[in-house]
Amino acid sequence: MKQIKRTVIVEALKRTDIGAEINVKGWVRTRRGNKNVNFIALNDGSTINNIQVVVDLANFDETMLRLITTGACINVNGILAESMGQGQRVEIQATEIEVFGTADPEKYPLQKKGHTLEYLREIAHLRLRTNTFGAVFRIRHNMAMAIHTYFHERGFFYFHTPLITGSDCEGAGQMFEVTTLSLSDPKKTKEGAVDYSQDFFGKRTSLTVSGQLEGELAAMSLGKIYTFGPTFRAENSNTPRHLAEFWMIEPEVAFNTIEENMELAQDFIQYCVRWALEHCADDLDFLNQMYDKELVDRLKFVTENDFQRLTYTDGVAILKAAVANGHKFDYPVDWGTDLQSEHERYLVEEHFKKPVILTDYPKEIKAFYMKQNEDGKTVRAMDVLFPKIGEIIGGSEREADYDKLVARIEELNIPMKDMWWYLDTRRFGTAPHAGFGLGFERLILFVTGMQNIRDVIPFPRTPNNADF
Repeated sequence: MKQIKRTVIVEALKRTDIGAEINVKGWVRTRRGNKNVNFIALNDGSTINNIQVVVDLANFDETMLRLITTGACINVNGILAESMGQGQRVEIQATEIEVFGTADPEKYPLQKKGHTLEYLREIAHLRLRTNTFGAVFRIRHNMAMAIHTYFHERGFFYFHTPLITGSDCEGAGQMFEVTTLSLSDPKKTKEGAVDYSQDFFGKRTSLTVSGQLEGELAAMSLGKIYTFGPTFRAENSNTPRHLAEFWMIEPEVAFNTIEENMELAQDFIQYCVRWALEHCADDLDFLNQMYDKELVDRLKFVTENDFQRLTYTDGVAILKAAVANGHKFDYPVDWGTDLQSEHERYLVEEHFKKPVILTDYPKEIKAFYMKQNEDGKTVRAMDVLFPKIGEIIGGSEREADYDKLVARIEELNIPMKDMWWYLDTRRFGTAPHAGFGLGFERLILFVTGMQNIRDVIPFPRTPNNADF
């Protein structure tokens, strides 16, 4: 074949130099036609849109053409032409075609028919080639770019926190253990317990559930930082909202109060949604058409409205009033209970009809590091609640008082030997500070309108599922 510099399809569709020679490469979505001419829909992943390749059958070997089936990968030289058909402005009149790789139509699992999302999870290594998952993962990329751009432009430093840790940030205890000890015959102490002094790190270690604690250390010297990396929770949950491996964004800002933390959270997430609307229009239009007719309107609504702020106590009062008026929840709601997704979504979707920031939670249902209010019962926590999702951000002003933090750690029986380095930030030059965590996949769920979190991460890790 003649050597012509490749044009990616997203750029080919924008070209106006009709009559120019052009080269494209990609995977065949469909091939149709008659005895004289064929039309190949070609896609290379750069856009949701295919480019049409017009093939004059008289100019090509019939044996080679039989290899061009759905899923095959081909290399095409041709002439850029104005398209006579609807749906595209330009097309390619093929002059040369090379088949890079065939796809046996009897075996290739992505033929031109509808596939359920459940089925596509079983072939996650191939589902990326579908329109749906091409759109989802292009949006995922754009959200990562938006996050880094937002923080960089505002003077934050990207800080890398460890994936292997000896502490449990949340106090949940549901962590994946990291060990080089033999699982069938681990070394034991005289008392019969596992002897972790013989392990690689000389102590018990796990995969992290959060980079927050280390992020706080950085904020106490660099001022404004954010983390963005994978986190792990060994929670035996099979809901559409939970993963065992997921990504978290965690900004931490020295001298910020809870009010400034709320302002940052709203501004940040609105920026990300605006980025999606601006940079992912074609993919969003496809998902809006195929999965969620209200998607684009919902995204615009979030960018155009301030979030409603209210205390946990006021939120519980609203929910109890709803129950008194006949609304039924699957889970009971009383002051002191952790709100469920159905409660959060009621506040957002039915009562206020806008995103909500809930503050001042009971200290018993929140983590040890949150700043205690003067009432002795609540802490300066904040959760951002979104339509369709429920909680999308959780954060707080951090407890800066050494004595109060020590008392809380002791109250929860957290091993002090694991927390000495964290306490040093309160012992030496303590300062007010605040931060939050955004579950990246929950953001992608909201922006794409997908219903299951397993469909917004390339290779989901859930109970009994670590394929690919």
